[in-house]
Formats: sequence, structure tokens, C-alpha cells
Amino acid sequence: MEISFAHEASQRTLKQRNLLALICVVLGILVVVMFTAASTRDREVVLQPILPSQMTLSSAALTPEYLEAVTRDTAQLALNRSPETLQYWLDGIVAISAPEARGALKAKLLRIVAEQEGSQVTQFVTINWIRTDPENLTSQVGGVLHTIVGSKDVRREHKIFEFHWTYTGVSLRLKGFGVVVKKEGANQ
Repeated sequence: MEISFAHEASQRTLKQRNLLALICVVLGILVVVMFTAASTRDREVVLQPILPSQMTLSSAALTPEYLEAVTRDTAQLALNRSPETLQYWLDGIVAISAPEARGALKAKLLRIVAEQEGSQVTQFVTINWIRTDPENLTSQVGGVLHTIVGSKDVRREHKIFEFHWTYTGVSLRLKGFGVVVKKEGANQ
């Protein structure tokens, strides 16, 4: 009798183990299917608070309007600085930069901070135009760069700045930026 009781108990345990294994396999398959569906589905975010019109951001493609809005704000941050705002300037640019470009970009910005710290040099830009290229993830900003020493406006130069971006999911990140230098003898 003990043998039949032990056999029944082992059969019950075996059925429970098999049922549990089947449930684990089904849950594993569901997790894989849900992860695949979540990663391939386009996401959309509607942006509105500070923009002149409603704008939709999609993981499928970057719109020129969104790239222009981000370029405008980034240009204002990157090209306007004074000795009093250097830390905010540095932190702001590093915060919007792409992780893969963050180290090199921060090193360049720290050199600028070291040069400008303790000086009375302030610079700001007045933007004339912005051109975007969502396909190549670049944008250009043209404007007058003002340099002020103390309270005196010592230089006004028209410059073109180029911004390079990376776009993953619905995240647009800065890879780098700089002044566009005209090549000697090139026609415009």
C-alpha cells in the first residue's frame, strides 16, 4: 500500500512539474513576442507647450519642424555664454549630447570653460536662419555672433554653425557642433 501511495504522490508531483514547465515555456514565448512587438512598433509623442503649433514626434522618422525647434533651442544654449553662466552652459550641452559623443564633446567644452573663466568676455548670437536636413541628421544656423568684453561690443561677425545629431527611438541627441569654415577659393 505504501508503494502505491508513493507512486501516486510521485505521479502527482510529476504532473505538477510538467504543468509548471509548460507554463514557463508559454510565459517565455509571450515575453519574447511582447518584447519584439514593443521594440518594432513606432512610438509617437505629441509636443505642444512652447511650440507655435502641435507637433508629432515619431520613432519612424524625424520631422524637419522638430529638428528645427531643437536646433533653435540648442543654438541658443550653445552659442550664448558668459563667465557667470559657464557651468550651466556646460551642463546643458552635456545633458543633450549623445552618450557616444559625450566624452569628446565635454573635453572640448572644458577647454572653452578654462579659457573663459575669470574673463569678462560674453558672447551671444542673433539667429537669421536655420536649415535642417533630417535625412543626414544635420542642421545649420546662420546668424551674427556678438562678442562683448566688459560692456563694450567689440566684434560682430556673421557665422554659420553646423550641428550633428543622432536619432534613436524618439530621442534626438547632439553628436557635435562647430563653425562652418569656408574653403579658400570656394564660391558661394
